[in-house]
Amino acid sequence: MGHALSLKTIAIAGSRKLEEISALIEKQGGTAVIRPLQGTVFLAEKEVEPDLRKFIDEGADWVILTTGIGTDSLIDLADKIGLKEQFLNRLSEVKIGARGYKTQGVLKKLDLTPGAVDDDGTNRGLVRSLQQYDFAGKKVVVQLHGEAAPALIRFLEENGASVQQILPYQHIPPKTETVKQLCQELLSGKVNAVCFTTAVQVRFLFEYAKENGFAEKLIHAFNTEAIAVAVGKITAEAIREEGIERLVAPEFERMGAMIIELARYYEQVEQSN
Repeated sequence: MGHALSLKTIAIAGSRKLEEISALIEKQGGTAVIRPLQGTVFLAEKEVEPDLRKFIDEGADWVILTTGIGTDSLIDLADKIGLKEQFLNRLSEVKIGARGYKTQGVLKKLDLTPGAVDDDGTNRGLVRSLQQYDFAGKKVVVQLHGEAAPALIRFLEENGASVQQILPYQHIPPKTETVKQLCQELLSGKVNAVCFTTAVQVRFLFEYAKENGFAEKLIHAFNTEAIAVAVGKITAEAIREEGIERLVAPEFERMGAMIIELARYYEQVEQSN
């Protein structure tokens, strides 16, 4: 198995644990190239405060929480501006949708029971659970984690909700030259696979491709030549949302498991040829 990635160039789209992932790729005989598709994430307190105050003043029918860390950050921010109690009161009055076990953990500590939870850790799973409710004319506040959730927002708006999005964390975009370089490498077949470690990396790559008019070519490259590799479910969901059908993702959301899964994929391809 030690040479499953020989003659393969694997791009790493993340910005964390780069040495670890590179070492794993090289151990399998591959060449790792670093192409970070996301900048840093920052806590956008100033930008979020007016949104938070609006919710505390006006309330809503629903609040949808998509990450535990984002939920905690909103509570901390409410505390900082002296409105924690009012914020928690509002949360106790509304119906809550929660994605992910960490979000549910935060709610449990607050003695709040969500009316809708996902069955698989994804936004799509949460949408399945929300389908039993009527959103016509409802006010819905959605906490996102520094990136859009197009399928979730679309579902709410198509069902008649007015949606207010709150993004406690925001991403600084990657360097344009990095994204451009990776696109060229993918389209010319120089990169054989891309390891995506967050959904936002997928979004940034495809935003650039759409703006520059070659998104279709890029999707074709991923469906025929290059392999899209996702570290876990949320990232895999973002890849599928862009129209990529072929992707490799490990059962367990771990960096190491992702590389082993890719090596296994290539081994099976070699055997079937």
